[in-house]
Amino acid sequence: MGYRTVYEGGTGEITEKKSRFIATVRPVSSEEEAASFISEIKKQYWDARHNCSAFVLGERQEITRCSDDGEPAQTAGRPMLEVLLKEGLTNVAVVVTRYFGGVLLGTGGLVRAYQKAVQEGLAQSRIIEKLSGRLLCVDTDYNEIGRLQYLFGQQEIPVLDTEYASGVRWRVLVPLSRREELEKKIIEQTNGKAALEWKEEVFYAVCGKETMIFS
Repeated sequence: MGYRTVYEGGTGEITEKKSRFIATVRPVSSEEEAASFISEIKKQYWDARHNCSAFVLGERQEITRCSDDGEPAQTAGRPMLEVLLKEGLTNVAVVVTRYFGGVLLGTGGLVRAYQKAVQEGLAQSRIIEKLSGRLLCVDTDYNEIGRLQYLFGQQEIPVLDTEYASGVRWRVLVPLSRREELEKKIIEQTNGKAALEWKEEVFYAVCGKETMIFS
């Protein structure tokens, strides 16, 4: 089981009828952290007409909050929150700062502008999928290197490192849901010669060739 979140926040900006909408996205892990972030952005853009906000917390998006910050009800915070929920994101907060350009956008125009701003902010952020996994150490002799390299590559199992001594020790990350399946495949591929040692459970994410582990 895993969830999508923001690893590195970003800032995106759009202009609608001379109004500037600046979206600032940041990963957060608690309501206090989200509130602190929102306060920080309000201080940074103290001269703006509005600093509307939304955030989502919890692996199952259990906690959601949003604020229109003076815009007509349901035209800013809620539409912003809907973008985060639709993208399946959690542990993330966004503030959209509006500098009024003198032209009214109307209810529908405001909803579209705030949503578009959030989408632009997310486009400038680094989004990852955190997966639940378990570290596994696999000890084999040198005859099994090719088989295991093929197996881990075919099964898209991240290899953290490989140690070469009298034998070979692989340290890999296995999704929790695939533990039994992969254990069986390793035993089959090595004719039961591999020694398996399961370690701690972690959250991890794979971005290209980079594997990140989270405590």
